[in-house]
Amino acid sequence: MIVLKATQEKVLSVLQSVAGIVERRHTLPILANVLIRKTGAQLQLTTSDLEIQIRTTAELDGDAGDFTTTVGARKLIDILRSMPSDQTVTLESAQNKLILKGGKSRFTLQTLPAEDFPLVQEAANFGPSFSVPQKVLKELLNQVSFAMAVHDIRYYLNGILFVVEGKQLSLVATDGHRLAFSSATLDVEVPKQEVILPRKTVLEMLRLLSDKEGAIQMQFAGNQAKFSFEGMEFVTKLVEGKFPDYNRVIPKNHKNIITLGRLPLLASLQRTAILTSEKFKGVRLNIEPGTLRVASNNAEQEEAVDELDIDYGGEPIEIGFNVTYLIDALANMDQDMVKIELADSNSSALLTIPDDAAFKYVVMPMRI
Repeated sequence: MIVLKATQEKVLSVLQSVAGIVERRHTLPILANVLIRKTGAQLQLTTSDLEIQIRTTAELDGDAGDFTTTVGARKLIDILRSMPSDQTVTLESAQNKLILKGGKSRFTLQTLPAEDFPLVQEAANFGPSFSVPQKVLKELLNQVSFAMAVHDIRYYLNGILFVVEGKQLSLVATDGHRLAFSSATLDVEVPKQEVILPRKTVLEMLRLLSDKEGAIQMQFAGNQAKFSFEGMEFVTKLVEGKFPDYNRVIPKNHKNIITLGRLPLLASLQRTAILTSEKFKGVRLNIEPGTLRVASNNAEQEEAVDELDIDYGGEPIEIGFNVTYLIDALANMDQDMVKIELADSNSSALLTIPDDAAFKYVVMPMRI
Protein backbone atom coordinates (compact mmCIF):
# COMPACT_ATOMS: atom_id res chain seq x y z
CA MET A 1 0.00 0.00 0.00
CA ILE A 2 1.24 3.51 -0.82
CA VAL A 3 0.81 5.33 2.49
CA LEU A 4 1.68 8.76 1.09
CA LYS A 5 2.87 10.39 -2.10
CA ALA A 6 3.89 14.07 -2.11
CA THR A 7 6.86 16.41 -2.58
CA GLN A 8 9.78 16.13 -0.17
CA GLU A 9 9.05 19.68 1.03
CA LYS A 10 5.46 18.89 1.98
CA VAL A 11 6.20 15.58 3.73
CA LEU A 12 9.17 17.06 5.62
CA SER A 13 7.16 20.05 6.82
CA VAL A 14 4.35 17.83 8.20
CA LEU A 15 6.85 15.52 9.91
CA GLN A 16 8.86 18.36 11.43
CA SER A 17 5.72 19.89 12.92
CA VAL A 18 5.29 16.86 15.21
CA ALA A 19 8.88 15.67 15.66
CA GLY A 20 10.24 18.45 17.91
CA ILE A 21 9.47 16.52 21.11
CA VAL A 22 10.94 13.21 19.90
CA GLU A 23 14.20 12.30 21.57
CA ARG A 24 16.64 10.01 19.78
CA ARG A 25 17.43 8.01 22.91
CA HIS A 26 14.54 6.92 25.03
CA THR A 27 13.94 4.27 27.68
CA LEU A 28 10.99 3.17 25.50
CA PRO A 29 12.35 2.64 21.95
CA ILE A 30 8.88 3.19 20.40
CA LEU A 31 8.88 6.82 21.64
CA ALA A 32 11.59 7.56 19.07
CA ASN A 33 8.93 6.73 16.45
CA VAL A 34 6.09 8.64 14.85
CA LEU A 35 2.67 6.95 14.80
CA ILE A 36 1.26 6.99 11.27
CA ARG A 37 -2.48 6.36 10.95
CA LYS A 38 -4.18 6.38 7.55
CA THR A 39 -7.98 6.56 7.45
CA GLY A 40 -9.35 6.77 3.91
CA ALA A 41 -7.43 9.61 2.26
CA GLN A 42 -6.55 11.30 5.54
CA LEU A 43 -3.17 10.82 7.22
CA GLN A 44 -2.63 11.42 10.92
CA LEU A 45 0.84 11.69 12.47
CA THR A 46 1.29 11.49 16.26
CA THR A 47 4.37 11.78 18.50
CA SER A 48 4.68 11.59 22.27
CA ASP A 49 7.24 11.76 25.08
CA LEU A 50 4.67 10.61 27.69
CA GLU A 51 4.35 14.25 28.92
CA ILE A 52 3.44 15.93 25.63
CA GLN A 53 1.55 14.56 22.64
CA ILE A 54 1.38 16.29 19.25
CA ARG A 55 -0.96 15.17 16.49
CA THR A 56 -1.40 16.63 13.01
CA THR A 57 -3.75 15.70 10.19
CA ALA A 58 -2.73 16.12 6.55
CA GLU A 59 -3.76 15.11 3.03
CA LEU A 60 -0.69 13.49 1.46
CA ASP A 61 -2.27 11.44 -1.37
CA GLY A 62 -1.29 7.76 -1.70
CA ASP A 63 -3.78 4.88 -1.68
CA ALA A 64 -7.07 5.31 0.17
CA GLY A 65 -7.67 2.79 2.93
CA ASP A 66 -6.94 2.08 6.56
CA PHE A 67 -3.38 1.48 7.73
CA THR A 68 -1.38 2.14 10.88
CA THR A 69 2.27 1.70 11.95
CA THR A 70 5.16 3.49 13.69
CA VAL A 71 8.58 4.35 12.26
CA GLY A 72 11.71 6.20 13.48
CA ALA A 73 10.89 9.92 13.27
CA ARG A 74 14.42 11.38 13.21
CA LYS A 75 15.68 8.82 10.73
CA LEU A 76 12.82 9.60 8.37
CA ILE A 77 13.51 13.34 8.69
CA ASP A 78 17.28 12.88 8.11
CA ILE A 79 16.60 10.88 4.92
CA LEU A 80 14.06 13.41 3.63
CA ARG A 81 16.44 16.30 4.33
CA SER A 82 19.04 14.66 2.09
CA MET A 83 16.66 14.80 -0.92
CA PRO A 84 15.83 17.74 -3.24
CA SER A 85 12.81 19.75 -2.03
CA ASP A 86 10.82 19.42 -5.28
CA GLN A 87 11.31 15.64 -5.55
CA THR A 88 8.21 13.46 -5.25
CA VAL A 89 8.59 10.87 -2.51
CA THR A 90 6.44 7.85 -1.69
CA LEU A 91 6.15 5.79 1.46
CA GLU A 92 4.98 2.21 0.92
CA SER A 93 4.18 -0.51 3.42
CA ALA A 94 5.65 -3.98 2.92
CA GLN A 95 5.75 -6.79 5.53
CA ASN A 96 6.38 -4.88 8.77
CA LYS A 97 8.66 -2.43 6.99
CA LEU A 98 8.20 0.92 5.26
CA ILE A 99 9.93 1.72 1.98
CA LEU A 100 10.71 5.35 1.24
CA LYS A 101 11.38 6.10 -2.43
CA GLY A 102 12.45 9.30 -4.10
CA GLY A 103 14.05 9.60 -7.55
CA LYS A 104 16.46 6.66 -7.79
CA SER A 105 16.86 6.34 -4.01
CA ARG A 106 15.18 3.68 -1.91
CA PHE A 107 15.27 3.23 1.86
CA THR A 108 13.81 0.27 3.75
CA LEU A 109 12.90 1.15 7.32
CA GLN A 110 12.02 -1.06 10.27
CA THR A 111 8.66 -0.43 11.98
CA LEU A 112 7.16 -1.18 15.40
CA PRO A 113 3.50 -2.10 15.92
CA ALA A 114 1.10 0.82 16.34
CA GLU A 115 -0.77 -0.82 19.22
CA ASP A 116 2.41 -0.56 21.35
CA PHE A 117 2.55 3.23 20.96
CA PRO A 118 1.68 4.85 24.35
CA LEU A 119 -0.92 7.52 23.63
CA VAL A 120 -1.48 10.19 26.28
CA GLN A 121 -4.74 9.58 28.12
CA GLU A 122 -6.72 12.78 27.60
CA ALA A 123 -8.39 14.35 30.63
CA ALA A 124 -12.15 13.93 30.77
CA ASN A 125 -12.92 17.28 32.38
CA PHE A 126 -11.50 20.08 30.22
CA GLY A 127 -12.75 23.57 31.06
CA PRO A 128 -14.42 25.88 28.53
CA SER A 129 -12.58 26.50 25.28
CA PHE A 130 -11.31 29.99 24.41
CA SER A 131 -9.07 31.30 21.65
CA VAL A 132 -6.63 34.05 20.66
CA PRO A 133 -4.86 34.62 17.33
CA GLN A 134 -1.67 32.51 17.06
CA LYS A 135 0.29 35.71 16.57
CA VAL A 136 -0.93 37.05 19.95
CA LEU A 137 -0.02 33.90 21.89
CA LYS A 138 3.41 33.77 20.24
CA GLU A 139 4.01 37.40 21.23
CA LEU A 140 2.94 36.75 24.85
CA LEU A 141 5.22 33.71 25.08
CA ASN A 142 8.16 35.65 23.62
CA GLN A 143 7.63 38.45 26.14
CA VAL A 144 7.85 36.17 29.19
CA SER A 145 9.56 32.85 28.28
CA PHE A 146 13.13 34.17 28.77
CA ALA A 147 12.37 34.68 32.49
CA MET A 148 11.53 30.97 33.11
CA ALA A 149 13.84 29.10 35.45
CA VAL A 150 16.03 26.28 34.10
CA HIS A 151 16.32 23.11 36.24
CA ASP A 152 15.29 24.96 39.40
CA ILE A 153 14.65 22.79 42.45
CA ARG A 154 11.40 24.79 42.80
CA TYR A 155 9.99 22.88 39.84
CA TYR A 156 6.92 25.15 39.53
CA LEU A 157 9.28 27.92 38.31
CA ASN A 158 10.47 25.79 35.34
CA GLY A 159 7.57 26.90 33.18
CA ILE A 160 5.00 29.63 32.55
CA LEU A 161 1.88 30.40 34.56
CA PHE A 162 -1.24 30.85 32.39
CA VAL A 163 -4.09 32.70 34.11
CA VAL A 164 -7.49 33.15 32.45
CA GLU A 165 -10.10 35.21 34.20
CA GLY A 166 -13.00 37.09 32.71
CA LYS A 167 -11.82 38.44 29.39
CA GLN A 168 -8.10 38.41 30.19
CA LEU A 169 -5.33 35.90 29.48
CA SER A 170 -2.13 36.58 31.46
CA LEU A 171 1.24 34.80 31.22
CA VAL A 172 3.82 35.02 34.03
CA ALA A 173 7.35 33.61 34.32
CA THR A 174 9.96 34.05 37.05
CA ASP A 175 13.26 32.48 38.10
CA GLY A 176 13.32 34.19 41.50
CA HIS A 177 15.59 37.05 40.34
CA ARG A 178 13.25 38.60 37.77
CA LEU A 179 9.61 38.31 36.73
CA ALA A 180 7.93 38.90 33.37
CA PHE A 181 4.17 39.47 32.99
CA SER A 182 2.22 39.87 29.76
CA SER A 183 -1.50 39.86 29.01
CA ALA A 184 -4.06 39.98 26.19
CA THR A 185 -7.82 40.46 25.93
CA LEU A 186 -10.12 37.55 25.06
CA ASP A 187 -13.35 37.66 23.05
CA VAL A 188 -15.30 35.64 25.62
CA GLU A 189 -15.72 35.60 29.39
CA VAL A 190 -13.90 32.61 30.94
CA PRO A 191 -14.14 31.42 34.58
CA LYS A 192 -10.85 31.79 36.49
CA GLN A 193 -8.28 29.04 35.83
CA GLU A 194 -4.56 28.92 36.60
CA VAL A 195 -2.19 26.33 35.11
CA ILE A 196 1.61 26.04 34.82
CA LEU A 197 2.91 24.90 31.42
CA PRO A 198 6.26 23.05 31.56
CA ARG A 199 9.36 24.60 29.99
CA LYS A 200 9.62 21.97 27.23
CA THR A 201 6.00 22.62 26.23
CA VAL A 202 6.61 26.38 26.07
CA LEU A 203 9.69 25.99 23.83
CA GLU A 204 7.82 23.60 21.55
CA MET A 205 4.84 25.96 21.29
CA LEU A 206 7.18 28.81 20.35
CA ARG A 207 8.63 26.62 17.60
CA LEU A 208 5.21 25.68 16.20
CA LEU A 209 3.28 28.94 16.44
CA SER A 210 3.35 31.24 13.44
CA ASP A 211 2.72 34.97 13.03
CA LYS A 212 -0.67 34.27 11.45
CA GLU A 213 -3.95 35.75 12.60
CA GLY A 214 -5.53 32.24 12.62
CA ALA A 215 -6.93 31.32 16.04
CA ILE A 216 -5.45 28.87 18.50
CA GLN A 217 -8.05 27.13 20.71
CA MET A 218 -7.08 26.47 24.35
CA GLN A 219 -8.60 24.28 27.05
CA PHE A 220 -7.34 23.51 30.55
CA ALA A 221 -8.04 20.58 32.86
CA GLY A 222 -6.71 19.79 36.33
CA ASN A 223 -3.52 18.17 35.03
CA GLN A 224 -3.55 18.87 31.27
CA ALA A 225 -3.75 21.63 28.69
CA LYS A 226 -4.91 21.23 25.11
CA PHE A 227 -4.14 23.53 22.18
CA SER A 228 -5.63 23.18 18.69
CA PHE A 229 -4.50 25.15 15.63
CA GLU A 230 -4.00 24.59 11.88
CA GLY A 231 -4.99 20.91 11.92
CA MET A 232 -2.73 20.25 14.93
CA GLU A 233 -3.66 19.10 18.39
CA PHE A 234 -1.17 19.60 21.22
CA VAL A 235 -1.84 17.96 24.61
CA THR A 236 0.55 18.47 27.52
CA LYS A 237 0.83 17.55 31.18
CA LEU A 238 0.96 20.50 33.56
CA VAL A 239 3.43 21.31 36.32
CA GLU A 240 1.88 20.67 39.70
CA GLY A 241 2.56 23.17 42.45
CA LYS A 242 1.70 26.66 43.63
CA PHE A 243 3.12 29.52 41.61
CA PRO A 244 4.29 32.53 43.69
CA ASP A 245 1.83 35.43 44.09
CA TYR A 246 3.14 37.57 41.25
CA ASN A 247 0.92 40.57 42.13
CA ARG A 248 2.87 41.01 45.37
CA VAL A 249 6.16 41.09 43.45
CA ILE A 250 5.16 43.81 40.96
CA PRO A 251 6.12 47.18 42.53
CA LYS A 252 3.47 49.90 42.84
CA ASN A 253 3.98 53.67 43.05
CA HIS A 254 7.74 53.92 42.43
CA LYS A 255 8.34 57.66 42.33
CA ASN A 256 11.44 57.90 40.10
CA ILE A 257 10.49 57.36 36.46
CA ILE A 258 12.64 57.47 33.31
CA THR A 259 11.28 57.00 29.80
CA LEU A 260 13.91 56.46 27.10
CA GLY A 261 14.57 54.78 23.74
CA ARG A 262 14.71 51.00 24.04
CA LEU A 263 17.38 50.48 21.34
CA PRO A 264 19.88 53.11 22.60
CA LEU A 265 19.60 51.60 26.13
CA LEU A 266 19.99 48.05 24.79
CA ALA A 267 23.07 49.05 22.76
CA SER A 268 24.60 50.80 25.79
CA LEU A 269 24.07 47.74 28.01
CA GLN A 270 25.50 45.40 25.35
CA ARG A 271 28.63 47.55 25.11
CA THR A 272 29.24 47.72 28.86
CA ALA A 273 28.44 44.00 29.26
CA ILE A 274 31.67 43.21 27.37
CA LEU A 275 33.75 44.21 30.40
CA THR A 276 31.60 42.63 33.13
CA SER A 277 33.06 39.73 35.08
CA GLU A 278 32.02 36.31 33.72
CA LYS A 279 30.60 35.23 37.05
CA PHE A 280 28.53 38.23 38.17
CA LYS A 281 27.61 40.07 34.96
CA GLY A 282 26.99 43.19 37.05
CA VAL A 283 26.52 46.74 35.71
CA ARG A 284 25.99 49.96 37.69
CA LEU A 285 23.38 52.47 36.62
CA ASN A 286 23.90 56.04 37.84
CA ILE A 287 20.78 58.09 37.25
CA GLU A 288 21.05 61.84 37.65
CA PRO A 289 18.99 64.72 36.24
CA GLY A 290 19.55 64.62 32.47
CA THR A 291 22.01 61.69 32.45
CA LEU A 292 22.03 57.91 32.73
CA ARG A 293 25.54 56.48 33.18
CA VAL A 294 26.07 52.73 32.68
CA ALA A 295 29.34 51.34 34.06
CA SER A 296 30.98 47.95 34.50
CA ASN A 297 34.34 46.53 35.54
CA ASN A 298 35.98 43.11 35.94
CA ALA A 299 38.68 41.25 37.88
CA GLU A 300 41.38 42.47 35.45
CA GLN A 301 40.54 46.02 36.58
CA GLU A 302 39.19 46.95 33.16
CA GLU A 303 36.30 49.39 33.07
CA ALA A 304 33.55 50.48 30.68
CA VAL A 305 31.44 53.64 31.02
CA ASP A 306 28.64 54.70 28.69
CA GLU A 307 26.34 57.72 28.97
CA LEU A 308 22.84 58.42 27.67
CA ASP A 309 20.95 61.73 27.78
CA ILE A 310 17.61 61.26 29.53
CA ASP A 311 14.63 63.39 30.44
CA TYR A 312 14.79 63.03 34.23
CA GLY A 313 14.55 65.53 37.05
CA GLY A 314 14.26 63.21 40.08
CA GLU A 315 16.75 62.43 42.82
CA PRO A 316 20.10 60.74 41.96
CA ILE A 317 20.08 56.93 42.23
CA GLU A 318 22.92 54.42 41.91
CA ILE A 319 21.73 50.83 41.40
CA GLY A 320 23.33 47.58 40.24
CA PHE A 321 21.80 44.88 38.03
CA ASN A 322 22.73 41.63 36.34
CA VAL A 323 23.12 43.03 32.82
CA THR A 324 21.83 39.82 31.19
CA TYR A 325 18.46 40.29 32.89
CA LEU A 326 18.08 43.78 31.44
CA ILE A 327 19.28 42.77 27.96
CA ASP A 328 16.89 39.79 27.86
CA ALA A 329 13.87 41.98 28.54
CA LEU A 330 14.80 44.75 26.10
CA ALA A 331 15.73 42.30 23.34
CA ASN A 332 12.33 40.58 23.59
CA MET A 333 10.32 43.79 23.26
CA ASP A 334 9.68 45.48 19.94
CA GLN A 335 8.44 48.89 21.09
CA ASP A 336 10.47 52.07 20.57
CA MET A 337 10.31 53.35 24.14
CA VAL A 338 10.69 51.75 27.55
CA LYS A 339 9.71 53.12 30.96
CA ILE A 340 11.85 52.33 34.03
CA GLU A 341 10.41 52.94 37.50
CA LEU A 342 12.68 52.94 40.57
CA ALA A 343 12.29 53.59 44.29
CA ASP A 344 15.90 53.44 45.55
CA SER A 345 19.10 51.41 45.13
CA ASN A 346 17.79 48.45 47.17
CA SER A 347 14.33 47.97 45.63
CA SER A 348 13.49 46.05 42.47
CA ALA A 349 12.99 48.02 39.26
CA LEU A 350 9.88 47.88 37.07
CA LEU A 351 10.21 48.03 33.29
CA THR A 352 7.05 48.71 31.29
CA ILE A 353 5.97 50.01 27.91
CA PRO A 354 4.66 53.61 28.09
CA ASP A 355 0.82 53.76 27.94
CA ASP A 356 0.52 49.96 27.87
CA ALA A 357 -0.30 47.99 31.02
CA ALA A 358 -0.13 44.62 29.20
CA PHE A 359 3.62 44.08 29.80
CA LYS A 360 5.52 44.34 33.09
CA TYR A 361 9.05 43.21 33.88
CA VAL A 362 10.45 43.25 37.42
CA VAL A 363 14.17 42.81 38.07
CA MET A 364 15.89 42.59 41.46
CA PRO A 365 18.92 44.80 42.07
CA MET A 366 22.33 43.30 42.85
CA ARG A 367 25.06 44.61 45.10
CA ILE A 368 28.16 45.62 43.16
